[in-house]
Amino acid sequence: MSYSTASQQVSWSDVNAFVLPKLVKVGDWPMAGSPAWCLLDDRDPVKWAAVLDAGQHWILRIEGWQQADCDASGEISSARDWAATSRLVTQHNSYFAARPWTARQTCLPKVGGWLR
Repeated sequence: MSYSTASQQVSWSDVNAFVLPKLVKVGDWPMAGSPAWCLLDDRDPVKWAAVLDAGQHWILRIEGWQQADCDASGEISSARDWAATSRLVTQHNSYFAARPWTARQTCLPKVGGWLR
């Protein structure tokens, strides 16, 4: 499986269910990246618990962002009749495509000098 093309949706509850038993087993840990965490041995379960906890907090943040994106998408979708907007844009473009002489022209001449 190629993870680069897989769904990017995350589930904090699934991550929490996976991480929680490991965190309960350790009991207490410093914040990942803190000076106390840096002093721990790389094989120390307390150090890994801090990393797991930081990871689950990051997943919670991503899940919140994804939900906000989904909510915004729904609001944008319902804010306007997008089919009518599409028809209007198509009519507008067709009108000017059939009448190329009505296209806007720039005022600036295409000459050398400071305009380059």
